[in-house]
Amino acid sequence: MSASPWPRAVFGGFLTIAVGYAIMKSTTPTDKEFYDKLSPELKRQVDQQRQAAERKAAYAEQLRRAKEGLDTEPVWAAGAEARDSTPPPRI
Repeated sequence: MSASPWPRAVFGGFLTIAVGYAIMKSTTPTDKEFYDKLSPELKRQVDQQRQAAERKAAYAEQLRRAKEGLDTEPVWAAGAEARDSTPPPRI
């Protein structure tokens, strides 16, 4: 009787997975390559979705900070500091 078939089966399985993974890594484009190949209209849509996701994340962060009490100053304080209070020039 010959040796157990298990080592050969494990090696064959490992080899199959390794070759499949190597083929996948060599043929799959990176995110940058994929974005560069998109049409201008699709790039615009992707950019809009990314901006919307950033705004949503910023809003969620603002809500989290408000719930945790990390923002101790009133919301209108930053607006008052940024506003120019000098009167307009007379014409």
